[in-house]
Amino acid sequence: MKILVTGATGLVGQELVAQCQTKGYSVNFLTTRKNKLVKETNYNGFYWNPKSGEIDINCFNGVSVIINLAGASISKRWTTAYKKEVLESRIDTLNTLYQALTQIGDHNITSLVSASAIGIYPNSLNNYYEEDETRVDDSFLGEVVSAWEEKTGEFKTLGLRVSKVRIGLVMSDKGGALPEIAKPINYYAGAAFGSGEQWQSWIHISDLARMFLFISEHHLKGVFNGVSPNPITNNRLVKEIAKALDRPLFLPNIPQFVMQTLLGEMAYILFASQRVSSKKIEKEGFSFAYPNICNALADIYDKTGLCEVANEKTYKEYVP
Repeated sequence: MKILVTGATGLVGQELVAQCQTKGYSVNFLTTRKNKLVKETNYNGFYWNPKSGEIDINCFNGVSVIINLAGASISKRWTTAYKKEVLESRIDTLNTLYQALTQIGDHNITSLVSASAIGIYPNSLNNYYEEDETRVDDSFLGEVVSAWEEKTGEFKTLGLRVSKVRIGLVMSDKGGALPEIAKPINYYAGAAFGSGEQWQSWIHISDLARMFLFISEHHLKGVFNGVSPNPITNNRLVKEIAKALDRPLFLPNIPQFVMQTLLGEMAYILFASQRVSSKKIEKEGFSFAYPNICNALADIYDKTGLCEVANEKTYKEYVP
């Protein structure tokens, strides 16, 4: 199988490429940086510029699946200009791919598997969200993900199978949220946010990359939640990270107004609560290597025996 990957040099993209190489899959990737172009056995880079719609159509040669991971990070201050960049980076990416596919004539591409986000689900301490939820969060994130998914759906008109993976909090020590959460804990200044009762639906980066490949290999279509079977509260997440780092927690929870003062509107992502189900992808036969936060942190921080004394809750305890 040959896969075209957008966002291949990002956090999830790097893990996905590594897993493709382990399985012997060929990877073409698109990059906006010409100095990142490489030509290697089973790994080739092609230039594109989604802002202007420019793309090297040779990137499609021999490809059967497109995995789309491109999009500006939401973890920067949400100025008016940056909010525009977050949205346009996702829409322009898909527009460029779509227009190119309409122009190249015959090709072997059968599927598009695109990243999405659980930020589409309404903020709630009580609801338990599955993929058929129709309500959309009344926030900037809800707006972005809704538009992102609508644009992704347009690829069905090209005869492609279309899948969307609504990604939760990605757990990795190489980037993303975990190093930022762990940093103050490591310096004895860690604390949960607000009440700490907000739900955080997370996934180990290895499981997430495997999920993208699983969907591709099994020719699945539709929406799938890219989260582990066991969502946790922010209170528990902070406690588990502190346990993994062998650090005490003694500071009170950080009030929401403090983070809003520091981060502006972007602070919303620290306090939003989405308890999200992974049952749909599991019913398709996907098995999580890291179903519990303790398992995930033990792997990430190489802490053998960390989970032997942990009081892990089971999946059923989280299902209403």
